[in-house]
Amino acid sequence: MSEEQDKDKELLGKQKDDSVKAESSTAEKAEAAASQALDPEKGSSASVPGQPDQQEAKAAGDERILPESGEAHEQSVVSEQPAANPEREAKLKAAAEARAARAELKVSAATPSQQQSDAPAEEGSSPAVNPEREAKMKAAAEARAARAAAKAAAEGGEPAAAPGDAVGSDPEREAKQKAAAEARAARAAAKAASEAAEAPAEPKPPSPKQPQLDETVELVRSLISEQAVEEAYINELNDHMPIIVVGRDHWQATANLLRTHDRLQYGYLRNVSGIDFETHMEVVYHLVSIETKRELAVKLRADREAPSVPSATPVWATANWNEREIYDLLGVDFPGHPDMRRIMMPDEWVGHPLRKDYEPLDPEV
Repeated sequence: MSEEQDKDKELLGKQKDDSVKAESSTAEKAEAAASQALDPEKGSSASVPGQPDQQEAKAAGDERILPESGEAHEQSVVSEQPAANPEREAKLKAAAEARAARAELKVSAATPSQQQSDAPAEEGSSPAVNPEREAKMKAAAEARAARAAAKAAAEGGEPAAAPGDAVGSDPEREAKQKAAAEARAARAAAKAASEAAEAPAEPKPPSPKQPQLDETVELVRSLISEQAVEEAYINELNDHMPIIVVGRDHWQATANLLRTHDRLQYGYLRNVSGIDFETHMEVVYHLVSIETKRELAVKLRADREAPSVPSATPVWATANWNEREIYDLLGVDFPGHPDMRRIMMPDEWVGHPLRKDYEPLDPEV
């Protein structure tokens, strides 16, 4: 038994020595490879310690058998490769890191549908990704999504398309569509408001002076002529002033009736005014009844080319100077007036200053 134990110990010792030698050879080869990488010029002529030069080995026909160990075989392959350039290795490493960073940026910027459709490709076969271009594509996708959401909100909440499904759109076109949607909404609101306004409203209460107007019109038409009153209405803006439009042919008879009738009694002429409407001339008599405290406005219309209204001075003496002023400044003639002449401008004055077509002969005046 002791002899067998001694043989086993001896065998184990040899195995340990062989492994130590193999490790030593591997370390020497690694050191030689490292020195060759650090100094390429020397690496081309350096030889691994304990190993003959390759050119000498070939010349002598020495066929060297490499160790079967995996580490030693890999190290021998490394030693047989050409000398490595540290600067090139550093550039390759930096390029690999840049590609990895761009790949991560692309994955984070891509939409879910793009992430599913784009299968991961091998690093060596995929082309280099431009991070600036990817950032621009991401910003454009976000802008399209925002415009689609704004359009959907303007058109009444229609669902917007996904950013990945949207086609590149024109911002100016999107702005026009938004403005058109707002205009449609405004027109719809205006239409709804007009329809609401057209709804039958409550009848407006009659003017408190409507009975007075009706009575005056009835008396003039019954006592003078049906055609004497051409128009009658209430001017609500002027304290519900009753107004009648009398024909010129019936004016003198109507004036006498308005002053002398017991139910009318418009004995005071407060004012007379003239108006140039460019299409015609108009003279307005403002009457007041001292007894009944009522007021009435009587309008007479005349042709603008040759305006003429029968004078009311024989009925109301107050009309004398008022009609002269209207004649002087507007050129309206009042047949029956006792003294129809200018009252403000000289007799030789040409034209009537208050007419809208008046052109002075002397611009300085």
